Amino acid sequence: MTQSSPGNTTLLSLVHWRLEGDANGIGWLCFDRQDSGANTLSGETMAELETCISTLEKSALKGLVVHSGKARGFIAGADINEFPALDSEARAYDLTRHGQQILARLETLPFPSVAVLNGFALGGGLELALACTRRLAIEGDDPVFGLPEVQLGVHPGFGGTVRLTRLIGVRRAMDMMLTGRSIRPAQASKYGLVDAVVGEHNWRHVATLLLSDGGKSGAVPWLDRLLALPLLRPRLARTLRHKVGRKAPLDHYPAPYALITLWEAHGAKATAAAYEAEARSFASLAMTRTSRNLVRVYFLRERLKKLVADAAPATRVHVIGAGVMGGDIAAWCALRGLEVSLQDRELKYIEPALERGRKLFERKLRQPEAVEAVKARLTADPEGRSIATADVIIEAIFEDLEAKRALFARIEPQLKAGAILATNTSAIRLEDLSSALKDPGRLIGLHFFNPVAKLPLVEVVAASASSKAAVDAGIGFARQIGKLPLPCRSHPGFLVNRILAPYIAEALELLREGIPAAEIDLAATDFGMPMGPIELADSVGLDVSAHVARILAPVIGREVAPEIEELVRQKHLGLKSGQGFYTYRERKPVRPSLPPGSSDAGVQDRLILALLNEAANCLQEGIVADADLVDAGVIFGTGFAPFRGGPLKHARETGVNAVVSRLDELAAQHGSRFRPSPGWRLLGN
Repeated sequence: MTQSSPGNTTLLSLVHWRLEGDANGIGWLCFDRQDSGANTLSGETMAELETCISTLEKSALKGLVVHSGKARGFIAGADINEFPALDSEARAYDLTRHGQQILARLETLPFPSVAVLNGFALGGGLELALACTRRLAIEGDDPVFGLPEVQLGVHPGFGGTVRLTRLIGVRRAMDMMLTGRSIRPAQASKYGLVDAVVGEHNWRHVATLLLSDGGKSGAVPWLDRLLALPLLRPRLARTLRHKVGRKAPLDHYPAPYALITLWEAHGAKATAAAYEAEARSFASLAMTRTSRNLVRVYFLRERLKKLVADAAPATRVHVIGAGVMGGDIAAWCALRGLEVSLQDRELKYIEPALERGRKLFERKLRQPEAVEAVKARLTADPEGRSIATADVIIEAIFEDLEAKRALFARIEPQLKAGAILATNTSAIRLEDLSSALKDPGRLIGLHFFNPVAKLPLVEVVAASASSKAAVDAGIGFARQIGKLPLPCRSHPGFLVNRILAPYIAEALELLREGIPAAEIDLAATDFGMPMGPIELADSVGLDVSAHVARILAPVIGREVAPEIEELVRQKHLGLKSGQGFYTYRERKPVRPSLPPGSSDAGVQDRLILALLNEAANCLQEGIVADADLVDAGVIFGTGFAPFRGGPLKHARETGVNAVVSRLDELAAQHGSRFRPSPGWRLLGN
């Protein structure tokens, strides 16, 4: 979308913006941020936009088309690299209010305007589009339009809380802003967020038609207009707060509640008071610990995304083991565009995995033909005939050292030169596996997390003998399939399971002491964990949990809990069997309903400090390169309370000395398992 139309006159050319006028009096404002693959709104680009608007206000143009100079994407949002510079509420307010004023001037130009959205329009980018008279979307199947600011602990600040709600109604607007989810062009058209959806080849013509049409977008549904009445707003606000509270407590995530309060107070009326309140609220939220830590999580994610090694992309993947993990890894790779073959002892063991894959494809893809295309890329291969042609071979059989060693010895002669041989083992040292290979340098770990389609992390594990080429290929493969690679040193449990092991073990110790499972899990979820440790063990599978516990027992200094061994003996394996520590109905645990926030502080301390202490041990032992990668692994591999910024970041904010002191107290009460890690010395005070 970067080419100028023949005959256009350049009215203004800046570093990032270019304004042209055509013979019909239409202005074409192109945003093409220099030295960047995507457009983002920084202090510099916003200053240039203000200059453009000053020129437009003095021009004799009849209309304006705002478009992107990037091949894919309108504006990705604000430049998050500038968030750390918001070091005071006053500074955050000034910048936000100034941004509002720039977009208000765009909105009140003396002629209509159209924003052309060629792909993603997120955050401040969508807010800019909302300030235009009309919006035109380019066809596409991806969810690309959204206001995801809540994921950074804030809400829209450039007028989006007002304009989006006025445009599409409170129900749809709140759903988008409270969840941060994005919608597809077709859905945006249905909502009234965009006025037309066209192919990428005739957008200029349709944009000029929208300008000549002149009028505003369609009316908000009558129910939304009714709900916005002053007498009804408090009732809907209570409903929204209750709904948000089921997933995001106010103490942990204040932004959704602030968003609801803005709407309750102002009803999305485009008044000076509403915009002022939005800016004040944004500035206050930007200074919270929650927002600071969520911005930190964003940067941790970006760091892992940038670990792209110099390796050729894979085209064919062969997965051995069609259980839940192996089957789901295979399905995910097929979904990401690879040709995948799936092997197990017989076809009957592969068919359930193919069925789970079909359900995943139907959930992720909208078009039946797209689903069929992905299904065709995932094939059953019980004889393992595809091993010889695969670029990546992933072993995902049951956790048994000798079985894995025998498998590697059998298949190694079939591997083509340069193929990655990877194990998905969750706890076994790679050195114990690679000794069965003639070329141990080709073996790496690619440890995925369950559920594969939701948890983004893959531990890329290097043994002492693993070649750099193999590790680089593993990192490149993880990025190719849209995962976040975490380079780890080979060690029992690697990083994530090593840190989870004492956390789950302490939960079972509490259970043995008579604390009900539901109360133990509540202590963890009150802290901010996505689920409690007892439910987590059930979800992973008690057979898997017990096996990992046996491997890690000598490492973490804890015996395997007899309760888990007994449940496994009785074939009560947790969620997958319908019975574990909990009984499951419709895949949900049957347990008493306990009010959030009512957990025991002592129980929470024992759980969380067991986890934090093991994180410090992993830092001390160099399982990953530094403390930030410890935090990244635990956040993206377990869902560890993102608003706390990671276990070691949480310890620093609590105070390392205070953490060590509390561990000493627990060690005196409960034994040496709580002895503070020497790794705490690496974090200072």
